[in-house]
Amino acid sequence: MEKVSPASTGDRQEENYSDTIIPMPPDGAIIRSARIKKIQTTSMILLFLAAIINFLDRSSLSVANSTIREEMGLSGTEIGLLLSAFSLAYGIAQLPCGPLLDRKGPRIMLGLGMFVWSLFQTLSGMIQSFTQFIWVRIGLGIGEAPMNPCGVKVINDWFNIKDRGMPMGIFNAASTIGLAISPPILTAMMIAFGWRGMFITIGVLGIALSIGWYMIYRNRQDLDLSAQEQTYLNAGSVSARREPMNLKEWRALFKNRTMWGMMIGFSGINYTAWLYLAWLPGYLQTTYHLDLKSTGMLSAIPFLFGAAGMLSNGFVTDWLVKRGMAPLKSRKICIVAGMLLSAAFTSVVAQATTTYSAVLLIGMALFCIHFAGTSCWGLIHVAVTSRMTASVGSIQNFASFIFASFAPVITGWILDTTNSFSLALTLCSCFTLIGALSYIFVVKQPITDSPA
Repeated sequence: MEKVSPASTGDRQEENYSDTIIPMPPDGAIIRSARIKKIQTTSMILLFLAAIINFLDRSSLSVANSTIREEMGLSGTEIGLLLSAFSLAYGIAQLPCGPLLDRKGPRIMLGLGMFVWSLFQTLSGMIQSFTQFIWVRIGLGIGEAPMNPCGVKVINDWFNIKDRGMPMGIFNAASTIGLAISPPILTAMMIAFGWRGMFITIGVLGIALSIGWYMIYRNRQDLDLSAQEQTYLNAGSVSARREPMNLKEWRALFKNRTMWGMMIGFSGINYTAWLYLAWLPGYLQTTYHLDLKSTGMLSAIPFLFGAAGMLSNGFVTDWLVKRGMAPLKSRKICIVAGMLLSAAFTSVVAQATTTYSAVLLIGMALFCIHFAGTSCWGLIHVAVTSRMTASVGSIQNFASFIFASFAPVITGWILDTTNSFSLALTLCSCFTLIGALSYIFVVKQPITDSPA
């Protein structure tokens, strides 16, 4: 086998991808044991719940946007800064998160991360000044950093490569289901307890779930697996050594062309997703003069479209692979198609003449961007050697959230300056298009490993 290092894979052609694959035995030889099925089911249930709590937390400030602005006397730009403080801290925290996850595993990293973000969410209900709010949002962002890389690693560790499309769709869909149910649930909490009580309630729920995750989940390397179970988990995957990446290998990822293509491309995904997450309720209230209750109900609809996009991606990618398409190619097709369509829908949102047509257009934009985004995470499963998945995922997330952190504050500034969201939506479409082009022209080869 040709020796390939992370730094040199830019010179490796995609057609040689099969050289790095662990041979797939005949279907009858790949048997999923009852224990593996139980681990998969338990892990996905816990990840699903964690993702919903995670996005309840992320949505809380967006839903309470207008109420907090009025009570604390904040401008649109200041609200944008609060939203951007979270995403910037989240993005920066991705860099150490990957190597730590490769060494410590999801049990500790997600359990600790969930506890930290839930603690800061609880503290959000006790702030008294804008400065305190900024620091709490930074803490929230740092705590949430392990969530997505942990989900990717759990699925990579416990599912065969041919079975990863659906669990990845379920995991990603949970986040958007969290976004979809957030507006009505959080609005009801605000009406009942006020915005401070809302923050505290969901923070306490997260702390309880973090304890449950740590008590129940076990890392793959901590269990003694049979030869049959190892065969199921490894067959068809990119071959790899099992030891954690060292610092030299990790730094070499930043010299890899495919890594940069994924960083740029996923930035287009996250800018779009974060703009709608941060400003959708505010957009509907400002543009269509809706009250809090109506905003809460209508804001849920586009995120349900997003959840449908994620779930449908799981079906589509698994179907394409089972019909013989290369896993890498199937993910790229879904990514590019979804991003181009999302850019098209976002570009015409501002032209909507009614509330319901705007909700429909935003819903289609979110369906397509989350359809594409699910395959972006799936791309890591099929194009990256297994011991590098957490590091590659965290670097991808780092770059995308650094870029996406500008979306809330730029949008807030545009709103304060022009009293309109039109320019912000146009910029969003352009960034999505650039991301799609990156996946077409830059992401060509897998990120493979060198033998020991």
